[in-house]
Amino acid sequence: MSKFTVQTLFRPEVLALSAYHVADAQGFIKLDAMENPYTWSNELKQGWLEKLKNCSLNRYPDPEALELTNTLKSLNKIPDGIELLLGNGSDEIIQLLLMALPQNSHVLSTTPSFVMYKQISDYLGLNYHGISLRADLELNVPAMLSAIEQHNPAIIFLAYPNNPTGNLFDKNAINQIIDTANGLVIIDEAYEPFANSSFMNHVKNNVLVMRTFSKLGLAGLRLGYIAGECDIIEQLHKIRLPYNINVLTQASVQFALEHKDVFDEQTSAICAERILMLLALNLLDGITAFESAANFILFKTPDNQATKIFEAIKAQGVLIKNVHPQGGLLANCLRVTVGTPDENLMFLKALKYALDLT
Repeated sequence: MSKFTVQTLFRPEVLALSAYHVADAQGFIKLDAMENPYTWSNELKQGWLEKLKNCSLNRYPDPEALELTNTLKSLNKIPDGIELLLGNGSDEIIQLLLMALPQNSHVLSTTPSFVMYKQISDYLGLNYHGISLRADLELNVPAMLSAIEQHNPAIIFLAYPNNPTGNLFDKNAINQIIDTANGLVIIDEAYEPFANSSFMNHVKNNVLVMRTFSKLGLAGLRLGYIAGECDIIEQLHKIRLPYNINVLTQASVQFALEHKDVFDEQTSAICAERILMLLALNLLDGITAFESAANFILFKTPDNQATKIFEAIKAQGVLIKNVHPQGGLLANCLRVTVGTPDENLMFLKALKYALDLT
């Protein structure tokens, strides 16, 4: 009897995938992953470490993270009848949502958008449909409504603000999609701290809102959550792995929320730098920077120069994201995270030098 082969053991959907690639950022000014660039003060770190001393590492964590869940409900003014589910980053929540669907279900989102919607749909063997945005990066409502009518998607993902474009879609357009949809509409608010706009007060029936702490400044803790009606969240809990949020993450996020003012100050600083970055980028010949409500900026470079510019910036010790290979509306585009003032100046200097080489 012959031994198994990888090709015969795993599903075709898995074999066809490429693994999610994370660039090696060691030694670089890291502006490629939409992280908060600010660290904690020594005083805050000391308070956090004191909190961790009381964690019982020999015991399993609270499987539903009730203390943290109740804190989140209070801070977000979650009304009665709406529940939260916490995940190991929003990626796990996306996975839970898609795992719960019947085989051959259809999933709808935009192109471009967060890559994990398609990645997870593909490896679960679901039918994924990405509807291209308009040239101005807004929702193509007629095309979205047509796709809803044709495919009757079980889930629609709308990133608000969108990644990697950074813009907030028109609320009226989103509401048209919600009103037409027969399945769930997931409003992904990963960048809500920088956006000053939210659908959290519109969670009802088929509308759920998903958020993460990664962009706020806690990316290393991997915590996301989703708000939805009780009967929907109850079903997701059935397939959530027990103890998915470890005790250190629960305690650390609880501590962070008790010092929310620190993160609010950091968010304000990032938003102020975003304004300066947009102005500086749009003053450069050949560069068009798009308005952003997130903590990153998408910008277009001269035709067929994006990869060359990206490599020239990287050679100067600054790592950003080259989205040009994705094609479509992202052709000739690069994306940069808004960093500290010094990091942003070094990026702009590197970009100017790279443009001089083209």
